[in-house]
Amino acid sequence: MTVSATSTEAHEGQVTSGFWALTLGSIGVVFGDIGTSPLYAFREAVTHAAAGGPVSREIVLGVLSLILWSLFIVVTVKYVLLLLRADNHGEGGTLSLMALGQRAMGRRSWVLMALGVVGASMFIGDSMITPAISVLSAVEGLKLVAPALDHYVVPLTIFILVLLFSVQSSGTARVASAFGPVMVVWFATLTTLGLIHISDDPTVLQAINPYYAIQFVLSHGMIGLVTLGLVFLAVTGGEALYADLGHFGRKPIQAGWFYLVMPALLINYFGQGALVLANPAAIVSPFYRLAPEILLLPLVMLATAATVIASQAVITGAYSLVRQAVQLGLLPRFEVRYTSETHAGQIYLPRVNRLLLLGVILLVLLFRTSSGLASAYGIAVSTTMVVDGIMGFVVIWKLWNWRAATAAALILPLVVVDMAFFTANLLKLLEGAWVPLLFGVAMAVMIWTWRRGAAILIAKTRRIEVPLIDLIKSLEKRPPHIVKGTAVFLTSDPNFVPTALLHNLKHNKVLHEHNVIVTIETAQTPRVDPAERVKMETISEKFATVRLRFGFMESPNVPKALVIARKLGWQFDIMATSFFVSRRSLKPSAQSGMPQWQDHLFIAMSRSANDATDYFQIPTGRVVEVGTQVTI
Repeated sequence: MTVSATSTEAHEGQVTSGFWALTLGSIGVVFGDIGTSPLYAFREAVTHAAAGGPVSREIVLGVLSLILWSLFIVVTVKYVLLLLRADNHGEGGTLSLMALGQRAMGRRSWVLMALGVVGASMFIGDSMITPAISVLSAVEGLKLVAPALDHYVVPLTIFILVLLFSVQSSGTARVASAFGPVMVVWFATLTTLGLIHISDDPTVLQAINPYYAIQFVLSHGMIGLVTLGLVFLAVTGGEALYADLGHFGRKPIQAGWFYLVMPALLINYFGQGALVLANPAAIVSPFYRLAPEILLLPLVMLATAATVIASQAVITGAYSLVRQAVQLGLLPRFEVRYTSETHAGQIYLPRVNRLLLLGVILLVLLFRTSSGLASAYGIAVSTTMVVDGIMGFVVIWKLWNWRAATAAALILPLVVVDMAFFTANLLKLLEGAWVPLLFGVAMAVMIWTWRRGAAILIAKTRRIEVPLIDLIKSLEKRPPHIVKGTAVFLTSDPNFVPTALLHNLKHNKVLHEHNVIVTIETAQTPRVDPAERVKMETISEKFATVRLRFGFMESPNVPKALVIARKLGWQFDIMATSFFVSRRSLKPSAQSGMPQWQDHLFIAMSRSANDATDYFQIPTGRVVEVGTQVTI
C-alpha cells in the first residue's frame, strides 16, 4: 500500500511538473505578440482619439474601458474559453479549424476552403508586420534615454531584425528554453510598473464599467470608430493562442492567460491610464514614462528582448502555416529543414524566411516609426478573427451537434465584435492598412492559381493516361525484358499508369521484377496513426499499390513509411529499390482555361517548387527522374 501511494504521488508530481513546464513554455511563445502591445496600443488609441487636442479624462477612461472589454470578449471568451476547445486532434489554427469544418460538413466545402485561404493569407501578412512594429516600438525607447540617438532607431531596428532572421536556420530549440523565463520577467515588470502608478489617480479604475466604452464610441462618431481600430492593437496576438494549441495544450495556455498574462496586461494599461490622467503630457510615451529614469535603459533592453521573442513566435508560426498549406495542396512544395532531432515542429523554411525578412525591412523603411506602422497593423489579424468566428460557428453547429439557433446565439455576438474591429481597421486603408491587405490578396491569388492550375493539369493528363489494369494485362500477354530489383513509381492516382513507368517501358523497354505504385495522401488531421500510415494491395505477381497517409502537420518521409510495409509482406530494401519520379516541363497553352497571366504565374510557381526527391526525403542516389513536357 505504501509503495502504491508513493508511486501515485510521484506520478502526480510529474504531471504537475509537466503542466507548469508547458505553462511556462506557453508564456514564452504564445503570449509574445499580445504581451508587447502595451508598448504602443494605449498611446496610439489615446493620441488619435484626442485628434491633436488635449487628452481629456473622458478619452482616457473610454479607451481603457474599450481595451479591457476587448481583451475580455475577443481573447478571453472567444479564444481562451471557446475556440481552444475546437482542436483538430490536438492542433489549432485557421487551417486546422478549416479541416474541422470540412469534416463536420462531411464534404469539401468551397466556402470553408475560401475562408481558410483568406485567414491563412492574412496570418502570413501579420507575420511581416508584427516583427517590424514590435522591435521598432521597443528600440524607440532609446529616444527617451538619449534624444540624440533618434537617427539610429531605424538602422538599429533593421540590424536586430536581420540578426533575428539570420539565426533561424540554426533552430530555436536552445533559444526557446530561455523564452519562458524572459517573458515571465517581462510580465512581472508590466505588473510592477502598473501597480506603482495606479495610485497616481485611483479613479482610473472606473474604466472597468463598460459604460465608458459604449459612451465613448457613441459620442465620438468617426473618431470613435478610428480609435476602435487602434484599440484593436491591444488584442492582436489573440489568434496565436489558438494557433499554438498543438504545442502546449489547452489547459497550460489557459493557466498562463488567467494567472499571469491577462492580469499583467490590465494592470499595466490601467497604470498608463492613471499616469496620463495625472500628467497628460506623458501620452508621448506612457509605457516608458512608467519607469524611473535610472531604469529606462534596462527597460528598453528588456522590451527589445520581449519583442524579439514575440517576433520569433510569429515567424515560426508562419513556417508552420506554410507547411500546412503545402501539405493541403494550397501551395507548391517548399524546402523544409528540421532544426531539432526531437521536436518535429521546429522547422526552417529558407524561402519563406527570406521573403519575410524582405517584407519586414521594407515595412520599417516605408513607415519608419511604430506610430506609422500602427496604421498598417490590425486589418490582417481582424480578418483572421472574423474567419475564425464564422468557421467556429460551423464546428459548434455541425461537429458539436448544437442547435443552429443556439450556436448562432453564442458565436454571432463575437463575430459582430470582430466585424466592428474589421470595419474600424478598414478606415486606416489609405494610411497603411493597404499593405497587409495587398499581401493577403497576393497570397490568395497565388493559392487560387495553384489550386486551379493543378486541377487543369490533372484533367489534361488524365485524358492521355492509361488505366493500370489495362497495362498489366497487356504486359502479361507480351512481357518485356525483366530486370531484378524493385521499382517505386510515385503518382497521384493509383488507378492510372504513372508517366515515369510508361516512359521507362517506351524508351528502356524493361520492367522490374517488382513494381510498386505509391500514392501519397494528406489527411484532414494533423497527424496519422502509424498503424494507418500504409495500406498495401497486391494487383499481380509483379505489381502492387501502396497508399501512404500523412497528416497535414507531418512531413512525408517516403522511405521511412515504406519500412512499415514490411509488416504487410513487402521485403523493402532501400539499396535494391529505384524510385522513378516524373519531372514535368510546363508550357502555356492558348486554351488552358485560365487567363494568360495566370498560366505564367502557375508555371513560375511550379518551377519554384522544391524537388520531389528532397520533399519526400528520398535518397538522391536511388532516384531516376523522367522528364516530360506538358502544356496547360
